[in-house]
Amino acid sequence: MEPHYRVAIFGSARIREGDRDYQDVFRIAQGLAEAGFDIVTGGGPGLMQAANSGSKAAHSENSSIGLNITLPREQEPNPFLDIKQEFSIFSSRLDTFMQLSDAVVVAPGGIGTILELFYAWQLVQVEHICDTPIILYGEIWTSLLLWLETEVLPRGLFSRKDMHMIFHVTEPDHAVNLVRKIHADRLRDAHACKNFTKYRVEFLSSDRTENISPL
Repeated sequence: MEPHYRVAIFGSARIREGDRDYQDVFRIAQGLAEAGFDIVTGGGPGLMQAANSGSKAAHSENSSIGLNITLPREQEPNPFLDIKQEFSIFSSRLDTFMQLSDAVVVAPGGIGTILELFYAWQLVQVEHICDTPIILYGEIWTSLLLWLETEVLPRGLFSRKDMHMIFHVTEPDHAVNLVRKIHADRLRDAHACKNFTKYRVEFLSSDRTENISPL
């Protein structure tokens, strides 16, 4: 395995330990870390802490990375970080996320998480970065995807091909398995930039996960 394949996990700082979403993100990060992937988060509380603590719980040689943002509140780094970097500007932090990360998992979250989702998506769309899988985790994203399909796409404001890197899953194991499969194929193909159409076809005919391939 490549020593520095990293997965960014975005999610709300407001969701606490004991919540179902917290437990699910912990499982996703632990599964990815057990597979040897570094985990990159915003380094703060909530689902960021869930991901970093899940990474540490794997007891692997991977790194748990936090890119913390200085804010009037919710700015304290969580205690599960191997590597930490502080930012005062959101745009610099977002650019660093995408420079570091080979895949993105977007867990439930609010304005900040939505900003991270669309920033990552925009960079792939305009080809400023290689194709990067963006995996939306949880039912919370269902209505957003439906709105994009029924309101935005019919107006021609983006193209169907712009959705090729977007996946939607609702089980922790599905998120882990999808990243592992994409990574394995990347190693075999020896090429960092990929087209994910073939994964969409495979997962359409499988009960293991869901995606938004109809778009």
